[in-house]
Amino acid sequence: MRAAAAFSLLAGTIWGGPGDPPDLIVVNAKVTTLDAARPEAEALAVRDGLLVAVGGSDEITRLRGEATRVIDAGGRRVIPGLNDSHLHAVRGGRFWNLELRWDGVESLERGLAMIAEQAKRTPKGQWVRVIGAWSPFQFRERRMPTVAELNRAAPDVPVFVLFLYSQGFLNRAGVEALGLTPASEVPAGGRIEFVEGGGAVLHAEPSPAILYTTIAKLPQLSREDQLDSTVRFYRELNRLGLTSAVDAGGGGHTYPVDYEATRELASKPGMPIRISSYLFAQKAGGELEEYRKWTATEELNLNFAMMRLNGYVLEGAGENLVWAAGDFENFMAPRPELKGSMEGELKAVVRLLAEKGWPIRIHATYDESITRILDVFEPVFRETGLKARWCIDHAETISARNIARVKALGGGIAIQDRMAFAGEFFVERYGKEAAANAPPLRAMLDAGIPVGAGTDATRVSSHNPWVALHWMVTGKTVGGTRLASDANLLTREEALRLYTVGSAWFSGDEGAKGRIAPGQYADFAILSEDYFAVPEDRIRALESVLTVTGGDIVHAAEPFAALGPPPLPPATPAWSPVNG
Repeated sequence: MRAAAAFSLLAGTIWGGPGDPPDLIVVNAKVTTLDAARPEAEALAVRDGLLVAVGGSDEITRLRGEATRVIDAGGRRVIPGLNDSHLHAVRGGRFWNLELRWDGVESLERGLAMIAEQAKRTPKGQWVRVIGAWSPFQFRERRMPTVAELNRAAPDVPVFVLFLYSQGFLNRAGVEALGLTPASEVPAGGRIEFVEGGGAVLHAEPSPAILYTTIAKLPQLSREDQLDSTVRFYRELNRLGLTSAVDAGGGGHTYPVDYEATRELASKPGMPIRISSYLFAQKAGGELEEYRKWTATEELNLNFAMMRLNGYVLEGAGENLVWAAGDFENFMAPRPELKGSMEGELKAVVRLLAEKGWPIRIHATYDESITRILDVFEPVFRETGLKARWCIDHAETISARNIARVKALGGGIAIQDRMAFAGEFFVERYGKEAAANAPPLRAMLDAGIPVGAGTDATRVSSHNPWVALHWMVTGKTVGGTRLASDANLLTREEALRLYTVGSAWFSGDEGAKGRIAPGQYADFAILSEDYFAVPEDRIRALESVLTVTGGDIVHAAEPFAALGPPPLPPATPAWSPVNG
């Protein structure tokens, strides 16, 4: 594996100078290493971006030199840097400065007030937009906003509110700005419900194309503002303890033009997070041609980052391989039936990728879809002798039979906390018994297949990893509804392991990151509270007070604020919700 090879080479270089003092030492900590050789420690030492020693505070302190920075953790919990195995990080960075966030907002009344406040700052020609990462059940009112409420909150400024990939709400000014009428052409699988008094509800039934295209029609940030937006989003991820993410591409997100901000950031010193990107086919019917072009012109695992191991690389193909295989997860609508042409289209793309040795991932929500996908994968992988990693994303209703098939093919499953945001609608359609095992986390772990944790942020779930960790440990939605059975809950250590070394498998880095052990990348976080000791419902409130990526301090809050990178100036454009 790429990362393991890099680790071996660099470890030899570092250990070749055993007398060299560390660059950084952390002492007086409760270190959860996730390393079987030493599960707990008090201190760690970093040199040249790698961990070089882990142990007791006294023994690690003896390694210090004149230039070594020593940080006293004050008895706080230290964990390996978190790694989201399915985060639309590059796209999230593009839009961060444009979006008003309802993450964690406890009342719809407050959410509407936020829209009204932002509307006052928003100049003519721009929009107020709330793009995912919320559930109506998180609100005291336990309901969706109405279009009439959006009209009152912002009578003259266009507003678009997205709920998952299920519905979008437009106020009257938004409908007028887009020029929508009952005669407007609507993408297949979508529907517009015009509302009395002006405004509309967009329904994905089941395709989210109507929602993708609406977002694409809204004003975009300039190149300079996209760079500022991306820096801020990645620092936000660092604030929560994230040091790595596997980027799954995303609809309405075109390679390479929409990746420019991340590539530019990675080309300069100080890239704060490691990103492995998968290339997502954008045009239905043109997927094979796109993948032919990319496999002929793009070099996998070429690092665009300066002075950082595995800072930003192209990793493989997915999560959308062909649109005909898209079983969109709108639990407010019936499960979609995949097209009869799916097998032929998917087989051609998968064969090309397998022959080129490209890692593969594919979006699949329902077991019925997974069955048909595996029916394609099995003969193609056998005939081509596939050696690259491959995985299924989401897999909420995967069966035991198909888990066994995934294992037999050497694949993995990347799971996300989408049920924490859509679980109540899943229960309404499929029942409590089905929801208790969606996705079947315990069965996946018992099968011994690679499993990584993540969010599917930012248009579906929140980017906050602690919401996902809370969901895996408690089985609860953000609205407090208990979904998972006792048997399907994970321990706190199991959940953390999925969010670290488990996710590292999906970028081929499990030999180099995810643990706190000598030779691993120096990626770790000191937490605001002890993850292993706080009450369960406090897990969602955790943050990092010090985040380190590759030995660099990329985030610091009190009591370590003075150690962090310089604060950023106000966001651009000046009216950005980030400045609100």
